[in-house]
Amino acid sequence: MQEGLLFHSRYEQDGADVYAVQHVFDVRGALDAARLRAAVRALLRRHPNLRAGFRQVDSGQTVQLIPRQVELPWEESDLSSLPAAEAEAELARIAAKEHARRFDLAEPPLLRFSLVRLAAEHHRLIMTTHHILLDGWSTPILVRELTTLYGSHGDAAALPRVTPYRKYLGWLAGQDRPAADAAWREALAGLEQPTLLTPVDPTRAARMPERLTVELDEDRTAALADWARRQGVTMNTVLRAAWGLVLSRHTGQDDVVFGTVVAGRDPQLPGVEAMVGLFINMVPVRVALDPARSLRSTVTRLQEEQTRLTVHHHLGLARIQQLAGTGDLFDTAMVFENYPWDETGEPPDTELRIAPDLGRGRDATHYPLTLIAAPGRRLYLRLDYRDDLIDRDTAVGLLDRLTRALTIVTADAERPTGRIDLLTDEERATLSAVPDRVPRTAGATLPGLFEAAADKTPDTPAVVCDGATLTYRELDERANRLAHLLTARGMGPEHVVALALPRSADLVIAVLAVLKAGAAYLPLDPEYPHARLTHMVTDARPGLLLTTTATRDHLPAVPGTPVLLLDAADTSTDLAGRPTHSPATVLAPDHPAYVIYTS
Repeated sequence: MQEGLLFHSRYEQDGADVYAVQHVFDVRGALDAARLRAAVRALLRRHPNLRAGFRQVDSGQTVQLIPRQVELPWEESDLSSLPAAEAEAELARIAAKEHARRFDLAEPPLLRFSLVRLAAEHHRLIMTTHHILLDGWSTPILVRELTTLYGSHGDAAALPRVTPYRKYLGWLAGQDRPAADAAWREALAGLEQPTLLTPVDPTRAARMPERLTVELDEDRTAALADWARRQGVTMNTVLRAAWGLVLSRHTGQDDVVFGTVVAGRDPQLPGVEAMVGLFINMVPVRVALDPARSLRSTVTRLQEEQTRLTVHHHLGLARIQQLAGTGDLFDTAMVFENYPWDETGEPPDTELRIAPDLGRGRDATHYPLTLIAAPGRRLYLRLDYRDDLIDRDTAVGLLDRLTRALTIVTADAERPTGRIDLLTDEERATLSAVPDRVPRTAGATLPGLFEAAADKTPDTPAVVCDGATLTYRELDERANRLAHLLTARGMGPEHVVALALPRSADLVIAVLAVLKAGAAYLPLDPEYPHARLTHMVTDARPGLLLTTTATRDHLPAVPGTPVLLLDAADTSTDLAGRPTHSPATVLAPDHPAYVIYTS
């Protein structure tokens, strides 16, 4: 994860530093500012990795450089003389200014503190760090230690011995890389495409997101937690499944991938739960939706799949995407925040109360869309979105669909996923209000509709290509001649005719002719690999292949499939003698019209 954050910091120099993280703490009680500053200094002495900078050595490798000591960036402001509203505005300005100052990751320390006095016994402590130093789990640990160090006047003997971050790095280096490669390769096998909501643009400048928040009420939250407990799954898995369903409906894909932040704190490493540093990793979550499978079984299957991958969460995202072979797998992320703030409890001899002011914190990712969830008596959901890529209405709709999906989990989990409707009442009402301007064509066929148009406007241009123009009458007559030739070759309803033709007027004529004959057309792109074309022809078993002399040379051999060369002299002679009226084939709307092999 540090490697990825370092890359983004070096690469995205022009936009905002989205990985600058800011925490604001509400400090109550009689405060000695010098004593608090000394306690912070003691934290930096206690945890060497908080003094880390990241530099490239002569070999090109990037290393963490740990100075023996660093100068603590510390500022103080006194706003106690200002009216409350002005003080709050000034506090916000100070926090924004601190957050906007970019860190140079080669120059430690990568954290800054601002202490703001609001009243005699009320302060706010602003801690701005780069995410490369700390994860969310570390912050409550630091606050507990800071409170203890303040009470002990900076004496670290009052705290347990630190388990150094170096031990985690040693553990990480000793993991079974081939086994992790194999596990992720298997987990992503068969994935045909990434899940991207916005165009890929490596040159896009970073930008701080807009934010939407919603909380489920206590009853719905309790019902969701109870359902998860009874199914033997985590709330995190329930949210992953629901978010996968939302992305599936939004993209039209039934096999979706998004990123998720995992804790990375392996319980096999002694003391890991109390260690300070960056342990998290971003890994893909794949949600393959079978429309016939119930929502409940989808959730339980996802839990099983994710559990198998837990021991391989250490593998870097760049390597995982390399194994998948599809480039960027996703552009949306999900974070399930379950940090131990409820364990903070101050030591009995401290006169300070330090608590997070959660509404003032700043954190983000570089993804266009990030979902943040936090458990509690009311499930907290936050959607961060780049408003230059995703408009507010779309973001609101996604969050509404998520809450609807979570409601269905507890109300009707046995419903097949293919029958889950995530439209809101407002969206459904809007769709119902759209006037029906589509002409009634019950029982009509495409050739019949085309012929009606040709009768009505015979001299209107129908096809324009490479400077040539065909009117509706000309297109109809030429398609009819070819359709008669096809029926003479035995092509009709329930047959398939393959078309390997360049983009031209002849391609339009051929498509219409096949439909007039009652057959289905199978487009073949001559640029496809021979193995791909061979599979398509072998699988579809067309009764005839229409192509040209030049294109035929680029196609694989198709034994058993007759070939009709449209530009051959004998074909031209045959067509000239065919009738210009439509063949007398009896067509029905339920006859196959088109065969396509998707990517």
